[in-house]
Amino acid sequence: MSTSTEFTSDAFARHLNNHKLMGVRSRASGTVYLPPRPLAPGQTACDMEWTELSGRGTLEAFSIIHIAPTAMVREGYGRDNPYCAGIVRLEEGTAISAQILGVNIKAPNSIVLGTPVTIEYLDSGDGEDRKTRLAFRVLT
Repeated sequence: MSTSTEFTSDAFARHLNNHKLMGVRSRASGTVYLPPRPLAPGQTACDMEWTELSGRGTLEAFSIIHIAPTAMVREGYGRDNPYCAGIVRLEEGTAISAQILGVNIKAPNSIVLGTPVTIEYLDSGDGEDRKTRLAFRVLT
């Protein structure tokens, strides 16, 4: 199936692997959704389209993660190497959670909500096994 009509997390991941942050927009209301979904609330038929998002936004919430999920443990994170995860409100109005880079995780009080961030794609693996994770870097 073409990624142009598949509004799934797998299609979203394929776009990320191509270093594109894609959301879906309701043709009826113009509302942007991320992660993608085939239907907007109250709709009974698919009236969505892919839209490339700017990758710019502001940090709305964050947490320092010491007990990492398996995927992040594989990346080297854990009790001795925590990371910051947060919610980013994008310029387009929708929000998404991702890793937050460029913050001092040893001094969480120094992390300021509302700080501008920009997208960063984190690649791991090679060839068919390459996966891209979404992250945002604090702008200084």
